[in-house]
Amino acid sequence: MEQEQVAEETHDEEVPVEVSMVNSAQVEVPPSLIDQVIGQEHAVEVIRKAATQRRHVMMIGSPGTGKSMLAKAMAELLPKEEMQDILVYPNSDDSNNPIVRTVPAGRGKQIVAAHKAEARKKIQLRNTLFLLLLIGIIGYSFITYQWLMGIIAAAFIFMALRYATPREESMVPKLLVSNDATTTAPFIDATGSHAGALLGDVRHDPFQSGGLETPSHDRVEAGAIHRSHKGVLFIDEINTLTPHSQQNLLTALQEGEFPITGQSERSSGAMVRTEPVPCKFIMIAAGNLDAIQGMHPALRSRIRGYGYEVYMSESMLDTPENREKFIRFIAQEVKNDGKIPHFDKGAMEEIIREARRRSNRKGHLTLKLRDMGGLIRVAGDLARQQGADVTTAEHVIAAKKTARSIEDQVSDEYIHRSREYELTVVDGTRVGRVNGLAVMGSDSGSVLPIMAEVTPAQGASGTVIATGMLKEIAQESIKNVSAILKKFTGKDIKNMDVHIQFIGTYGGVEGDSASISVATAVISAIEGIPVRQDIGMTGSLSVRGDVLPVGGVTYKIEAAAKAGIKTVLIPRANIEDVLIEERYQSMVTIIPVDHIEDVLKIALVPENREGFLNKLRKMASTPTGPFLDTTGISTTPA
Repeated sequence: MEQEQVAEETHDEEVPVEVSMVNSAQVEVPPSLIDQVIGQEHAVEVIRKAATQRRHVMMIGSPGTGKSMLAKAMAELLPKEEMQDILVYPNSDDSNNPIVRTVPAGRGKQIVAAHKAEARKKIQLRNTLFLLLLIGIIGYSFITYQWLMGIIAAAFIFMALRYATPREESMVPKLLVSNDATTTAPFIDATGSHAGALLGDVRHDPFQSGGLETPSHDRVEAGAIHRSHKGVLFIDEINTLTPHSQQNLLTALQEGEFPITGQSERSSGAMVRTEPVPCKFIMIAAGNLDAIQGMHPALRSRIRGYGYEVYMSESMLDTPENREKFIRFIAQEVKNDGKIPHFDKGAMEEIIREARRRSNRKGHLTLKLRDMGGLIRVAGDLARQQGADVTTAEHVIAAKKTARSIEDQVSDEYIHRSREYELTVVDGTRVGRVNGLAVMGSDSGSVLPIMAEVTPAQGASGTVIATGMLKEIAQESIKNVSAILKKFTGKDIKNMDVHIQFIGTYGGVEGDSASISVATAVISAIEGIPVRQDIGMTGSLSVRGDVLPVGGVTYKIEAAAKAGIKTVLIPRANIEDVLIEERYQSMVTIIPVDHIEDVLKIALVPENREGFLNKLRKMASTPTGPFLDTTGISTTPA
């Protein structure tokens, strides 16, 4: 059959994964963090430049692509500078305005120790004088037999010395920031910090009189911006900071110093404000694409004007050189974990195969390395549990079943329940019903039943009504379908209402990958022609009927196979992205399509097939000319 020939083309043999190393223990792990980063050559180059010139950097990309690792690497690359300790002294003129001083690194502890030693000497001298005076009073009271007067005099002297004399320990300066043991520039991760932790704070003092109060300078606490002085301040998901914190952060970037004050208006610390505290740091901001929208415009402008913006790659080319880098990544994860055995050749090849699959692109390897690191650790745990000396391919395959994402587990449960309650139909034919395919999370697919019904218009003109918690892009894709309806049915839809229902979409529908499914369901409902239920489909749709590429085709096909669907239609542009696991290849036939006409020819089962196809030929044409049969499906009546 020609259909089988088309499907076989989609299962071409993958480029074999060949690993030269016998064991990951043979791989040398670079000592510096910057050399351990793989696949982010542009970002590495920017970080090296920024470290040399002390520039700010903003990195935007998906989680797990190496943003925090690059930030830590920058701290190692910063030119050697004389680090400083920061001290806070009491202000005799204004106790609510402590004095700030900087000294070379290591000197701060010495200064504080010297002040404490001097304070101890003064306290010892005062206690000695008090003891001598107390002995004199007691001796005098014994000689004169005035016991009561002696006790009263001793009590008055004790109270005077306890509460009226100055407290020497309150004059000892506080070491606010210490860099005594620092060999490289400090790296401070301030992700998710509240205002006090980021900008510094002054602790509340519940006892503010009677000699029980804590000196103002002793209640001052350094913020992340001060502890990162002459180092790196890393803030992930920077859009989660409040506008007030972002504004103050901008001030600190501009001035290179920022005073510390109490962050709570109800705290006694709000009355305290130190002299400006040095905070000349390099800021590395990170986040997803939505982080840009939540950033203070002036803060982003400051970073762009005095630094770099970098977009993190999500995949890299599958070349022998990059495979060697991925093997090095495996060795790094094993070394950093320290509790799992090394990987043999077969295990490393299986990891690279999985990296190919998770990239969702033909000829690429994923760079979402945090997820891959999780798979490596689970495989190592299984090997350790079985007492194996090395991790093998069998352990990696077992780990893929064990370390499934929540979305993947939910998808399996949904498929099982939908078949149990007959929400998912995978055999026979139905009018106005199509099995669409969707993605859950980033690594799981699901079957999305779509139903359509046509009724006479209730108003002056017909409308297209879609339900199922559709989000913005999905709603716009439904509007595009109306143009397809007019073109391929030849009917004026102003006299009819078209109802479209997405079944079981409790979390909402986002994206336009269900466009060909919606169009097929509606055309089936209008024409009264059944749709094959053993077919699943995914693909975006232009207003001219072209089937456009979508994401996550690998996971969608695997979900269809698990649900019992025998045939899947995908955009031809996505055919190179299909990397389904071997166990699913015999369960499903994949057919690429270019145009909505291709979809209708395969999915619809008209009683008068020839008549319907002739109708399509008369009414429709592809963007490049008359309709061409690109699917290899015979148009002879069944």
